[in-house]
Amino acid sequence: MARIAEEFGTPVYIYSRATLERHARVFREALLPLGKIHLAFAVKANPNLAVLRVMQREGFGADVVSGGEMARALAAGMPAEDIVFSGVGKTRRELLKGLEAGIGQFNIESEEEGIELAEIAAEHGYTANCALRVNPDIDAGTHEKISTGKSDNKFGVPIDQAASMYQRLAALPGMNMRGLAVHIGSQLSDLRPLELAFEKIGALLGNIRERGGTVTHVDLGGGIGVPYKAGEVMPSPAEYGHMVARVTKGWDVTLMFEPGRVIAGNAGVLLTEVVRVKRNANRDPFVIVDAAMNDLARPALYGAWHDFDAVKPTGQRMVANIVGPICETGDTFAMGREMDAVERGDLAIFRTAGAYGATMASSYNSRGFVAEVMVDGDKVASVADRILPEDIYAAERVPEWLDD
Repeated sequence: MARIAEEFGTPVYIYSRATLERHARVFREALLPLGKIHLAFAVKANPNLAVLRVMQREGFGADVVSGGEMARALAAGMPAEDIVFSGVGKTRRELLKGLEAGIGQFNIESEEEGIELAEIAAEHGYTANCALRVNPDIDAGTHEKISTGKSDNKFGVPIDQAASMYQRLAALPGMNMRGLAVHIGSQLSDLRPLELAFEKIGALLGNIRERGGTVTHVDLGGGIGVPYKAGEVMPSPAEYGHMVARVTKGWDVTLMFEPGRVIAGNAGVLLTEVVRVKRNANRDPFVIVDAAMNDLARPALYGAWHDFDAVKPTGQRMVANIVGPICETGDTFAMGREMDAVERGDLAIFRTAGAYGATMASSYNSRGFVAEVMVDGDKVASVADRILPEDIYAAERVPEWLDD
């Protein structure tokens, strides 16, 4: 850690190739008994090209939600036919780009989107492989901002309308309606909501087939949680695999999965340096670090927990508030946290930062974008350069008429 801080500066994200590979293999092996499966890494969790290349080498395709993510997946060497394009707001341009690239499947989020895709495909001589994303109205029991399967969420179509909608879309020129998709949320700590959602999908599958429809693929999404706190226990991939096998028995489809956080979350940390410790009378001190909410947004967005540990702990402990330098009270990582005692200049890490970390960064307060590195045994390589504030404003322009 000290070597990385000296060479690349702080704050800096650090990813472990070995951990990414291990998590990918454990997840895949847990699902192999299911038979026909397709694994697509959720690019939104960590779109770094080096991370995607590791996933590509492990045989994963990509779940993408934008044209930019699709371009990244292709640049990382993922075959177009292994890419699934999800998301409620695919633009006409993105739909055409996906068709031109030959991606494997579009997850359609509304009948309107399906009609538009069919028009584009027919106009340009393509056939779009599609799955209809269904909203099963299941509460995932996770944070409201990462819950996606309740009736008031924007994702998918109402399950009671799905069979007739599937039939109508399947009749359109340019459309190959081949499957169903469901994803009820992220960071699930209990498999029961997923099981309930999959049971509803199984009933819908039977309904569509009874109407004469063809269903060869079912995308079961992702969502398995990871431990953010030491000692926290989450469902294992093996437990998840057993549940899926039980619920999907007899479906006779290719089962598709979109793991993201469960692969990348605990494969990364955010390394930071203590700027100073601000001590006030009659209250816990503030440990001010050089990482901020623009580098790691989850605590500010969701009140999320990340374990915080000194790189070289002394054995001493303290209770403190961990904050960043941004001019927002929300730039707070933890309040009243018992932690390793630290002082100015010490290095520390935020754990479980490999997913939804650098990908959610911003340049707020003109701080620039954090660097990213990957480690492989004793090897360290930069996988994303630090983008300095001056590099950002170099792309800005002052119109001539403001100089008059």
